[in-house]
Amino acid sequence: MLEPLHVNQEQWYKIRSFCSFRYGLSLLLHLCNVALMAQNMCLNLTMVIMVNSTGPHSLPNTSTEDIRITEDFLSETIQIRKEGGKIFQNPVYNWSPKIQGIIFSSIFYGVLITQIPVGYLSEKYSIKKMIGFSLFLSSLLSLLMPMAAEGGAAFLLACRVAQGVAQGSALISQHMIWVKWAPPLERGRLTTLSLSGNLLGSFIVLLVTGFICQSLGWPMVFYIFGACGCALSLLWFVLFYDDPKDHPCISISEKEYILSCLNQQVSSSTQSLPIKAMIKSLPFWAIAFGSFAFHWTNTIMVLYTPTFIKAKLHVNIKENGLLSALPYLFAWSFGILVGHLTDFFLSRNILRLITIRKLFNTLGLLLPAFFSLCLLYLSSSIYSMTIFLILASSTGSFCMGGVLINGLDITANLQSLCTIIPQDPESAWFKIFILMAVIDVLCLLFCLVFGKADIQDWAKGNQEHTRL
Repeated sequence: MLEPLHVNQEQWYKIRSFCSFRYGLSLLLHLCNVALMAQNMCLNLTMVIMVNSTGPHSLPNTSTEDIRITEDFLSETIQIRKEGGKIFQNPVYNWSPKIQGIIFSSIFYGVLITQIPVGYLSEKYSIKKMIGFSLFLSSLLSLLMPMAAEGGAAFLLACRVAQGVAQGSALISQHMIWVKWAPPLERGRLTTLSLSGNLLGSFIVLLVTGFICQSLGWPMVFYIFGACGCALSLLWFVLFYDDPKDHPCISISEKEYILSCLNQQVSSSTQSLPIKAMIKSLPFWAIAFGSFAFHWTNTIMVLYTPTFIKAKLHVNIKENGLLSALPYLFAWSFGILVGHLTDFFLSRNILRLITIRKLFNTLGLLLPAFFSLCLLYLSSSIYSMTIFLILASSTGSFCMGGVLINGLDITANLQSLCTIIPQDPESAWFKIFILMAVIDVLCLLFCLVFGKADIQDWAKGNQEHTRL
């Protein structure tokens, strides 16, 4: 185990505790990810009441007062718009399932195009500015989302793509933080603590969106999460510094501990990026395919869980939100647990690093595929359907100890993201879950065969490492 030369045993124990500044930084990044994911997901549930499911889809954008709707739908709309004698603006639009699918996935187009550029720029420019401005822009666009919806589906689509660019920039560049802030034997805990904010954000937005919609109207969902994101971006600019040696608030003992640990592991140089060698690297592609499978599965579950619950269980928006949120509470718990387990196995020399990565890759990709098939074939009651839905959505968190952190092992930070746009969500569940399971299994096999946890030869030109 690494121990700094200038820090005694008692100080070393204290600065490794959860009260240290780097864990506070991880918690701050955790909250930023909560805000980003809440802004990302809130449309998935508000779409349930934003769209007039009874009106003809050929009509243009129209408010509730311009459409003839059935008595049941009208009563639900009035219940949402009237609360305590007040009437809230809560427009409803006529968007076909095809348009809804495009709007759902549009934010990921923005995330997708940022993958390579942001990964490269994050090594050249200030991470503080990249994350701070990206979070602020995403929050500002969230505040403008109801206005964009009023302008039409095209305006909303453009706003979502721009928000995806901002969110992709923040989500990708944050991996570079732990190159300078995370001691190697704490990297699992610090990384999973920050990344699990995405899961907690999913839980919070699904839990409270239904209540906000029924009491204040769906536009307030975007206003609330947008305002929270703006406040967090200001806090980020005040508290975060790119390098621990430049931070005025961190203790001297903790600073020495972090720097001494990292000095034993890596020293940076400024050579060019070895693109050709990276493309030929099978461990590189193992991470790419594994990350693709994780994000594919997570995207499908995030986007279509509320719609699936509505189609299969026929519940109101409040119950829909509660059922949709439950899997992400378990996912958040699993994510935190995985970080502690990876560091525990590594610090105690129980398992080799590559074994740890492949173990959690297997759990994170195989279990969601298995439980999604159970959801199709074995969910004979509402209870079994709920259990399998929770397990299919939450067990992917084990990838936080696998491909989602494996990039730090071989020096690159890699993420791939893709989505699927079914034309008719209600009739396409079988194809969606089968395809999700097949992709998970195939990518898992590739990861198990070609995955590595050692510094690759092509990476040594940029970073000179020594084994721990």
